[in-house]
Parts: sequence; structure tokens; C-alpha cells
Amino acid sequence: MSVHNKKIIILTAPSGAGKTTIKTAMLDEMSNLLSFSVSDTTRKIRPHEIEGSDYFFISEDEFKSRIEKHEFIEWEMVYPGLYYGTSVKEIERIWNEGKTPLLDIDIQGAINVKKKYGHDVLSIFIEPPSMEVLYDRLKKRATESPENIIIRINKAESEMQYKNSFDKKILNDNLIEAIKQVKNIIQEFLTS
Repeated sequence: MSVHNKKIIILTAPSGAGKTTIKTAMLDEMSNLLSFSVSDTTRKIRPHEIEGSDYFFISEDEFKSRIEKHEFIEWEMVYPGLYYGTSVKEIERIWNEGKTPLLDIDIQGAINVKKKYGHDVLSIFIEPPSMEVLYDRLKKRATESPENIIIRINKAESEMQYKNSFDKKILNDNLIEAIKQVKNIIQEFLTS
């Protein structure tokens, strides 16, 4: 399978919908074609995360400086004081490797990248089975305070309104089936 250079694949979803698990499966199964685009963030590193592998953890001042220099293809203040962004340098690094960048980004960032790159972007929205399931998943993660879980659920409810803005929607009520569907969609996009 040949990869058309300069394409981008986006996985997006409300927090807890399973996009990171699906992203990991895609990178494992399609490592010869895809490379994860590591985002920059101002949030604190979590115990299981690795600098430069999960995120580039930077200060808010540095992030704002990079915004002024137009060093991001997209960026958002996802939660108050917490910035996330995809750097131009990271996308170009992956294209120079002859691979397609796989972005795991928030809803608004995904919409912005799609607007900017058009048909060269495949945007996939991972939909949770229900808000109750989403709440349970976030609670089981044990990475957020009860207050932050409520913030994420409220944000998820508003993000669900955008699900029809994406090229494809995948309902993640069966993880194995969702992974298979995403893989098929990506393969079709890369060979078209």
C-alpha cells in the first residue's frame, strides 16, 4: 500500500470515548504507514506519561510565544489555562519520514485542521455509547478529580453536537469492532 504524502488523519472524541486506545491500536497495526503527531500542552504530566512520546509539556508562556510565531497548525485552550496544539514542525517531521501523521486532538482543533487542509485530511469522530458510559470510563481512569470529571462530561455533551462535522463517525460500543472500522477507513483513505 502506498502512502500519498501530505495527508493527515485525525481521531477526535469527547474525553473518555476511547480515541487514545484506538489510536494506539492503529499505530501498532499500521506502523509502516502512520506516525503519532505528539501535541504540545501546558497541562501537568501524568504519572504514566512520557515527555516527547505522549506530549511535549511546555509552559504557558512558551506556548503563547509559539502561537505568536505561528508555529502551530492548530491550537486551543481546551480547558481554562490548559492549552493544546499541533506544531508545524511535528507534522513536517512525519511527512519527511514518508508517513502520515495521526493526530489525537480535541473537537475544535480537528475542525480547524480540516478547514485548513481540506480533502487531504480524514477526520474520524469516536462516539461513546452514552454519557453514562463516558462518565464511568472517566471515573475508572482515576486521573481526574470529581470536579474535573463533571467539567469533562459537560464539555462532552457540547462536543457531541459537532459529531456530524467529521468525515466519519464510529460508535465505540465494541472496542474490537471500532478498531476494525477505523483501520478500514484509514486504509481506504491512504490508497485513494
